[in-house]
Amino acid sequence: MNFKKYYIPVLFFFLAISAMAQNNGILKPIEIHPPHPGTPPTQQKQESDEQLASQYYRNGDYEKAVVLYEKLFNEKENRIYYHYYLYCLTKLAEYKKAEKLVKKQMKKFPGSQKYAIDLGYVYSQEGNGAKAKKQYDDIIRKLPANASSIRDVANTFLMRGETEYAIITYKKGQQIIGNYSFSLELGNIYRQTGNYKAMIEEYLDYIDYNRSNVNIVEYRMQDVLDKDKEGKTAEIFRVALLKRIQKQPEKIYFSEMLYWLAVQEKNFSLALSQAKAIDKRTGSDGNIVLELAKLCLSNEEYDVAIDAYKYVLKKGKNNIFYLNARIGLLNARYQKITSSFDYTKKDLDELEKEYTSVLDDYGRNATTIKVMEYLGHLQAFYLDQTDEAIDILNYAIEISNANSLDIAQCKLELADILLFVGNVWDAKLLYSQVEKEFKNEPIGHLAKFKNAKLSFYIGQFDWAKAQLDVLKAATSKFIANDALQLSVLISDNIDMDSSTVALSMYARADLLLFRNHDKQALEVLDSIFELGSNHPIFDEVLYKKAEIMLKEGNFDKAAGYLNEIVTNYPSDITADDALFLLGEIYEKHLNDKDKAMEYYQKLLTDYPSSVYTARARKHFRYLRGDFDNEGDTGGEEIILENKL
Repeated sequence: MNFKKYYIPVLFFFLAISAMAQNNGILKPIEIHPPHPGTPPTQQKQESDEQLASQYYRNGDYEKAVVLYEKLFNEKENRIYYHYYLYCLTKLAEYKKAEKLVKKQMKKFPGSQKYAIDLGYVYSQEGNGAKAKKQYDDIIRKLPANASSIRDVANTFLMRGETEYAIITYKKGQQIIGNYSFSLELGNIYRQTGNYKAMIEEYLDYIDYNRSNVNIVEYRMQDVLDKDKEGKTAEIFRVALLKRIQKQPEKIYFSEMLYWLAVQEKNFSLALSQAKAIDKRTGSDGNIVLELAKLCLSNEEYDVAIDAYKYVLKKGKNNIFYLNARIGLLNARYQKITSSFDYTKKDLDELEKEYTSVLDDYGRNATTIKVMEYLGHLQAFYLDQTDEAIDILNYAIEISNANSLDIAQCKLELADILLFVGNVWDAKLLYSQVEKEFKNEPIGHLAKFKNAKLSFYIGQFDWAKAQLDVLKAATSKFIANDALQLSVLISDNIDMDSSTVALSMYARADLLLFRNHDKQALEVLDSIFELGSNHPIFDEVLYKKAEIMLKEGNFDKAAGYLNEIVTNYPSDITADDALFLLGEIYEKHLNDKDKAMEYYQKLLTDYPSSVYTARARKHFRYLRGDFDNEGDTGGEEIILENKL
C-alpha cells in the first residue's frame, strides 16, 4: 500500500527561529521581521536577503529564490537555508546540482543518515525510483541498534514523504534493539494515514509493552473517538480489545481499556459486564461496579444501575459498600419509577416502606442521611406528606457529624419543599445558605440556579437574569445550559414596551406546575395564547404543555405540542429539547422505532452542539441495530466473564 499520498510532511528544526512546514508539497517560508535599527549592516543585508528569498519562494518564483538561498547557504550553512535551497533545486529540475549539494553534506556529516535519505529523495524527484529504493534500502540495512538514531531516520523519512520507509524503519528498529517498543510512533503514523485498525493494534502493543502507558493511549484514543461520529473506529477498537481479552484473559489491563471505551461510548451494559469481570478477576469489593452505577444514574440508565447495585449487594452485608449499594438501589428504583410517567400509588408506597426499613435497620445518622433526603422528596412531591418530609429533613440537617455536602443537599431538598408549600422566603434563605457556603462548587451553582428560578417564579426578572448570566459559565454543563435557557427566556420575552405580562403568566404557570397544580398551570398557559396572534414565548408555552401531558401519560398530545415547536419554531432555544423528547416518546412510549430515529437524526444533523447530542447518537445507534439491546453488543463481552 502506498501511504505517500496521505501524508503531509512536517519539518521540525530545533533552532532558535520558527519551524518550517511542508504543506501539500510546498515549504512555507519562515516569517522574517524587519531588522532592528541597531543591527550591524552585514546582518541587515542577510536579513534583507532572507525576506526577499522568502517572498520569491511564496510566489513560486524558484529561479530567483534559488539564487538567494544558494548565497545565504554559502554564507551560513544551516539546515534552514539548506532545505529551502535543496527544494528550490528539485523544483527547477536541477537534479545534478541538488545531488552534488547533498553529497557534499554527506561528506561533512558522515555519521548523519539525514543527508543519505535526502540523496534518495533527489533520486525520487528525478524519477529514478529504482535508485532511490536502493539508497533507502541501504539505509535500512545499516540501521544502528540505537533508539534515538532510529527515530531520527524515521522522522527524516516522514519529512520527505516516505511514510512506508518510516514504518519499515521503526519495525526494523524493534527487531534489532530487541526488548524495545516503537509502537506509539507507529500508531501515530497509522493514525495520520487513516489506518485506524493498524493504529489500534500498535497502541495496544504499546500497552502490552508497559501497562503504565494506558493513560497515554487513552489520551490519544479520546481524540480519535471524539472525531468518530459514526462509531466505526470505536467498533474496530472494541473488537480488537475483545480478541486480546479472549486470547489473554489474565491481562486485566485490556479489560480495563474495554471498560473505559464502553464508558466513553456510553455503552453502559458493556461497561457493566466489564466492570463485573474486572471485579471478579481482581477479587475486589465491588467499588468499580458501584462507581459505574452512579454514572449510570446520572445518564438515566436506571436498569443498568439497578443491576450494578444488586451485584454489589450480593457480596453480603459484611461488604464495605453494602449500605451504599442498598441506598443507591433505592435511589435508582425511585428515579426509574418517577421518570416512567405510569407509576402507581402502590409503587410509591412500597418504595417508602423500603426507605423506612433502611432507617429502621441502620438508624437516622450520618450514614443514612441520603436515605432521609430521598424519603423526604418522595413524601413531599409524590405522597402528599409534606409535614413528615419537612420534619425528617430538619432532623437530617441537624446531624452534627454528617458530611457538609450531604447536609447542603438536604437543605436544597428542604428548600424545594418549602417552595412547594408556598413558603417562598424560607426557601430563599436556605438556597442562599448553600450558595454562600459552596460558592465555587457544583452544588453552590445548583443552589444559585434554584434561587434564580425562585426569583423568576415571583416576577423578579432582572435579578434572576443577573444571577443566571453568571451561571452560564458554570462548570456543570447542564446547569450552564439550564441557566442559559432561562436567561434567554427572560430576555426574549420582555416586550418592547418593557411589559412582562406574558412572561409573568408563564412564570406563574411554571410555579403551579412545580407545586403539582397541573390543571391550573394548563389554564394559565392556555390564556397566554389569548394575548395576541404571536409572541416569542409561545414555543416555551408549548413545551411546558408537553411536559404536563407527559406527566398525565398523554403521549400523543405531548408529541403534538413538541412537533409544533419543531415545525414552527426551529430557531428557538427549545427546538433541540423538543426533538430529543420526541425521540424518547416515540422510542419508549409510542413504539415507533422509525419515527424515533427520524427525530434523533434530525437533532444530530440540525443541532450538533446540543447538550443532547451524545445521548441522541447512542439512542440512534441502538435503534439502528448497532446493539442487540439497550447498549448490548451481541454478547461478546460475556466471553470474558465465562473465562473468569
